[in-house]
Amino acid sequence: MAKIILKNMSVSFPIFSWHGRSIKHEIISYAVGGMIGSQQNRPTSVDALSNINLEINNGDRVAIIGHNGSGKTTLLRTISKIYYPTLGEIEVYGKVHSLIDIMLGVDYESTGRENIYLRGLLMGLSKKEIASYEEEIIDFSELDEFINLPMRMYSSGMAMRLAFAIAAVVESDILLMDEWLSVGDQDFRSKAQEKLKKMISRSKILVIATHDTALVDSICNRVICLEHGRINSI
Repeated sequence: MAKIILKNMSVSFPIFSWHGRSIKHEIISYAVGGMIGSQQNRPTSVDALSNINLEINNGDRVAIIGHNGSGKTTLLRTISKIYYPTLGEIEVYGKVHSLIDIMLGVDYESTGRENIYLRGLLMGLSKKEIASYEEEIIDFSELDEFINLPMRMYSSGMAMRLAFAIAAVVESDILLMDEWLSVGDQDFRSKAQEKLKKMISRSKILVIATHDTALVDSICNRVICLEHGRINSI
């Protein structure tokens, strides 16, 4: 069983060395989308998410929509336990796999093969599991002999192909995405799209932050609208 339960959950980030109200205050408030507040003798904070109550169940395909800075990515990162609630509770049942930032942890001085292990370990795989996926990843990425070169020698497209190939081998109960991934040239992109569709079909829950209304209509059965860190509608 896969399930996500958020109970009165809030996420705030402290801002240090904040001095008074200014045009900078107004600009940052607009940019982050959340509410900026402060109390005497306490650091100013950004309320990125406020009082979120939400239950996502087995079989749900959930779109998180809202303007830039509304809290969509923060919500995904909280579900994946990159961030932790300041208030309230979050319960996640099932194995979570995040495609929010597939380049996280990449070391450009290391070879492509070494980065397969670095990224795999960051995703929670054991060395034995990574070794079992190694040739599949190399084959899917189409890097061939380039896999043994430092990644600083790769083009951006080559780096993205490898990162996607690594991310795509993991099976999960809950799949998190920040927009639909589109990587590589036309041929690779088509192959990657098919892989993504299989990942989604095998997952028990999908949560995707997106601005793409056509995507929402085609794959999602629920829509959550965030506005300034609060749920505006479900």
